[in-house]
Amino acid sequence: MAETRVPSFLDFEKPIAELEGKIEELRHLSNDGGISIADEVEKLQVRVDKQLSYIYARLSAWQKVQVARHPDRPHCLDYVGTLITDFVPLAGDRSYAEDHAVIGGIGRFEGNSVVVIGQEKGNDTETRLKHNFGMARPEGYRKAQRLMGLANQFSLPVISFVDTAGAYPGIGAEERGQAEAIARSIECCLALTVPMVSVVIGEGGSGGAIAIAVADRVLMLEHSVYSVISPEGCASILWRDGSHAADAANALKLTAQDLLALDIIDEVIVEPIGAAHRNRSDTIEAVGLAISKNLKEVINEDGTVLRQQRRDKYLKMG
Repeated sequence: MAETRVPSFLDFEKPIAELEGKIEELRHLSNDGGISIADEVEKLQVRVDKQLSYIYARLSAWQKVQVARHPDRPHCLDYVGTLITDFVPLAGDRSYAEDHAVIGGIGRFEGNSVVVIGQEKGNDTETRLKHNFGMARPEGYRKAQRLMGLANQFSLPVISFVDTAGAYPGIGAEERGQAEAIARSIECCLALTVPMVSVVIGEGGSGGAIAIAVADRVLMLEHSVYSVISPEGCASILWRDGSHAADAANALKLTAQDLLALDIIDEVIVEPIGAAHRNRSDTIEAVGLAISKNLKEVINEDGTVLRQQRRDKYLKMG
């Protein structure tokens, strides 16, 4: 059964907000004479669905960035909690500390053992601070390296969920070797002799995302984004003015549709009407089906062949 949520509205969703406001008003009224409240609600809901379909079919790149950042989108732990059974989280990088921005562990996907790595943003003030808004420090990427090493050792497929604005840019992170940690994590992805499927579920920001996304199959949700830099960061460099973020978003070709056309990703996962934040359960189900399909297509490949094909895939992009 579809999950019902009351979303917070983005700027371009004002017509939807008005219609849904009327629906809520009607639901608090009782039937009066010949007027059927249920019928009126149904008619308005049809209008809402049509408006959502119309608006979301015509989103600009900048609007897609806003949707990808929507706080109600399902996050890594939502996917892990639904799609992965018997999940056992593994903590720490065995060198410095535990990084809660990176979720990792072993579990079962459709009954088969897998290693899971993902970036978690959190869903309220407390959890966002705990997970550092999904921005990993070096120890997070070293934890990812450790998990990929376990995957290789025990011949377990790797599933990764990408959702970060980028790696944490703090002084401490730089002092502990942030760039080296990201580079080593990319190297670990390329060295895997087991299948790896990665899904961009929200934001795929710069090296912070690529560190766990150099996979055999890279999938993106329809309204997610994946880019070398954030639109705001790009605007501040090129125009010296963050207000040009919308122009930067258009120039960066960061949408799933753009990246599929450029052969950077392998598949776009269609989101429910009105995007993932309006129907989390159906979105998670669609992601699960896409992972299953793509994993089955590479699961029986010889490890050495798989590794070479993965390296060739990314060399070709260059």
